[in-house]
Amino acid sequence: MCGLGGAAGAYTDLMARLQLTQDPAADTLLSEDPFALLVGMLLDQQIPMEVAFAGPAKIADRLGSLDPHAIAECDPERFAALCAQTPAVHRFPGSMAKRVQDLAREIVQTYRGDAAALWTAGDPDGPEVLRRLKALPGFGDQKAKIFLALLGKQYGVTPSGWQAAAGDYGAPGARMSIADVVDSGSLEQVRAYKKKMKAAAKAVPKAAKEKR
Repeated sequence: MCGLGGAAGAYTDLMARLQLTQDPAADTLLSEDPFALLVGMLLDQQIPMEVAFAGPAKIADRLGSLDPHAIAECDPERFAALCAQTPAVHRFPGSMAKRVQDLAREIVQTYRGDAAALWTAGDPDGPEVLRRLKALPGFGDQKAKIFLALLGKQYGVTPSGWQAAAGDYGAPGARMSIADVVDSGSLEQVRAYKKKMKAAAKAVPKAAKEKR
């Protein structure tokens, strides 16, 4: 069974209203619920950024809650079916549903269901927040750095050393990731950057092959 309930409690210390998806309802949820923001970052893989970060709102609407406890306790088959409903939460709804549930279980087990404790518990510095993020299911080094940059640039979470820990993603004025999306114009700039980097990555193996 899936536990049902209201939306997760708002993150009242929020410093700015996010505009990551350009959809008011989805952006409001991301702005108010730290776990929603984590789920959006988890889903940001092999699909457009704005689609990924709209995923938490779809889950909340269909499940009746985005509480990590409700997601963790949900029957895996039912949760996968929920994520596969049109429009799907992700292009790979089955595998991503499992990752979302794994993330929810980690937040429940390690942080008692409070996603914000990742960056508040024990007053951690930037490197420690990065370490905690990298320990989450589905969060590699790059994803963790992007999320840390998003926290620092737009979520009002600025622990000591966060910019250095986030690497290039923490640089002011960058247009490299979801951390830099503040409106439709910056969304297009980040999309263009990602497209350029993807093309460059494909060109390297091709050039190496031609030299043989």
